[in-house]
Amino acid sequence: MLEPARIETPSRTLDFTLARQPIIDRKGNTIAYELLFRKGNSQQVVDDRAATAHVIAHAFNELGLDSVLGGKRAFINFDAMLIMTDVIEFLPPDKVVIELLETVQITPAIVARCKDLKQLGFSIALDDVEGIDPAHCPLMPILDYVKIDVLKVPPEQLAPIVEKMARHKVKLIAEKVDSEEMSTRCHDLGFELFQGFFYAKPTLLNGKRTDPSKQIMLRLMHQLLSDADNGDIEKTFKQAPEMSYKLLRLVNSVGVAGSVKIQTLAQAIMVLGRRQLQRWLQLLLFAQYSRGDFPSPLLTLSSTRGRMMEMLAEALCYDKATREEAFMVGMFSLLDALLGAPLPELLDELALSEEIRLAILQHEGRLGILLGLIIAMEQDEGNKVDDVIVAHPELANVNLMNLQIESMMWADSIAQGAK
Repeated sequence: MLEPARIETPSRTLDFTLARQPIIDRKGNTIAYELLFRKGNSQQVVDDRAATAHVIAHAFNELGLDSVLGGKRAFINFDAMLIMTDVIEFLPPDKVVIELLETVQITPAIVARCKDLKQLGFSIALDDVEGIDPAHCPLMPILDYVKIDVLKVPPEQLAPIVEKMARHKVKLIAEKVDSEEMSTRCHDLGFELFQGFFYAKPTLLNGKRTDPSKQIMLRLMHQLLSDADNGDIEKTFKQAPEMSYKLLRLVNSVGVAGSVKIQTLAQAIMVLGRRQLQRWLQLLLFAQYSRGDFPSPLLTLSSTRGRMMEMLAEALCYDKATREEAFMVGMFSLLDALLGAPLPELLDELALSEEIRLAILQHEGRLGILLGLIIAMEQDEGNKVDDVIVAHPELANVNLMNLQIESMMWADSIAQGAK
């Protein structure tokens, strides 16, 4: 059985949280994450730059955020004062892209510092570019990435900006892409990399129905939730040979059965057990229909949500059955994005309890509150996080950072094991 990845927790309580957003290539594969550090459970931006430096240093050296990145690189924001400090020396150059905030004035000292960082092996990115600024010219030969804020650039100016930037040897990142229309346009203009909420949760196509193989997956999930006989589950699996093959490969690849080679679906179902079979089925469902190579940003996000929901429920001393429901709420909260159909209809097909439905659809009840908290953290909405914690004081003693880090590590490890 694949065990969750573990981290060594420092003896003192950590007082910062982390949000990460995937940066993907033209095929939909995650190549990096932008990491956003926030002070305390409230996620308010740290004003004290020394504290920010302390957070970043301990995050990498003590928590091992390179593991959380799942082999990807980290884009980290720096302002003018922080970039001149030696905190950057704590960070691994092969894992970190130094992202200059739009507030940084490009002075000769900043240009010289960036040249030094390049010599140390760091890549440099310029954040939130809204147009061609002559002040950026001294920095252009040093830059590896330029992030264009596609929401702020007037539509008629986007193509000329891309054309001018293409003359330099930089990779263009379209950031704040929040719709399918904008994603398509940025692809057509030649952007190499993309970032935005659209890629974490693709937009739905109204009225789209699931195809037969997806219906089989939903039927299997319903059978597991309704405690159907193993024989009936096996018969359903046999209607989807490719999925059956993947299940057997997954079981054997992670050593669930020890030295015994699993060769039949009946064996796989019995060895895995209902709980793990349900989780593997969820992962298979997301893996099979996610865009880009596996693991996709959507798979990583959904499994991170599921694991963090489960750990939050455990931290709050909920019973075992509720912890299982919490995992399911997290995973199924992105089911509409995956299958391209309205979420209420998909949940109806699974015959879920009203409590779980309300948690997913309206963020109601104790599990719905946890889901809302996690989504606010993902989207870097500090005020909403504050509101949840104030309204539910029992969350104030939960170390959100540790749970967030561990859930990300678990999601990356289980996705890699399911390849």
